[in-house]
Amino acid sequence: MAVGKEIRGKIKSVENTKKITKAMEMVAASKMRKAQDRMRAARPYSEKVRNIAAHLGQANPEYVHPFMKLHTVRSSGFIVVTTDKGLCGGMNTNILRALTQKFKDLQSAGATPQTIAIGNKGLGFLNRIGAPVLAQLTQMGDTPHLETLIGPVKVMLDAYTEGKIDAVYLCYTRFINTMKQEPVIEQLLPLSHEKMHKEATAAGSYGWDYLYEPDAPAVIDDLLELYIESLVYQAVAENMASEQSARMVAMKAATDNAGSVIGELKLVYNKTRQAAITKELSEIVAGAAAV
Repeated sequence: MAVGKEIRGKIKSVENTKKITKAMEMVAASKMRKAQDRMRAARPYSEKVRNIAAHLGQANPEYVHPFMKLHTVRSSGFIVVTTDKGLCGGMNTNILRALTQKFKDLQSAGATPQTIAIGNKGLGFLNRIGAPVLAQLTQMGDTPHLETLIGPVKVMLDAYTEGKIDAVYLCYTRFINTMKQEPVIEQLLPLSHEKMHKEATAAGSYGWDYLYEPDAPAVIDDLLELYIESLVYQAVAENMASEQSARMVAMKAATDNAGSVIGELKLVYNKTRQAAITKELSEIVAGAAAV
């Protein structure tokens, strides 16, 4: 019964794996609710700041911040938000595939990409393809903290202000629902990009105008700082909610597959055991008949 012993060992191994994937599914499910609540709580604020910044980009203020100036794109910066851990299905693969296509489009147009990596998976990918990484942030845990995010992002913003890069893109996975997450690459800077033009067109040809107190530079500088902070924080919150949802679904699929494999192995084991018993009975009967 050497074959039967080997099959029993395989069954035991798959059962242990099933216990692990089931435990990871339950942990991801408990973390998913908190991540979704955090993400949904941040959405209204980030959307309102985005709208105000969009209206400001359509206005003609007496003070024009560098973030509001359009440039000929020669070099682009990418803030790449991924997970620190794996086992979350094709979530990281999808956003990194979209990022690779964006890199190819920019390089074919003569533009060079520069990157900021938020998350260990994105950092490893960027290092493998040889993309320049200006700053990085890994091991964020389950709760994003704004003070840790702004440091690496400020490196990219300073490069934009100094004219080293002409556009900044934010790459992350947007949470749609538990079963669906969408990779997103959206332009963060300059403010007057296509999405804001669409918003202005949808709102009509109304000309936005503002009165600033105490003065335009102080108000606009603070507003655009809040704009960047809120969008980066929202992207990380969306990515974390997507991560836990994708991991829960992936671990549930792995648990179900392990159950199927265990059933198939038990069937093979029972057939092998039955064949061995039948063979032994046949030998006994043949021996008795010979005597």
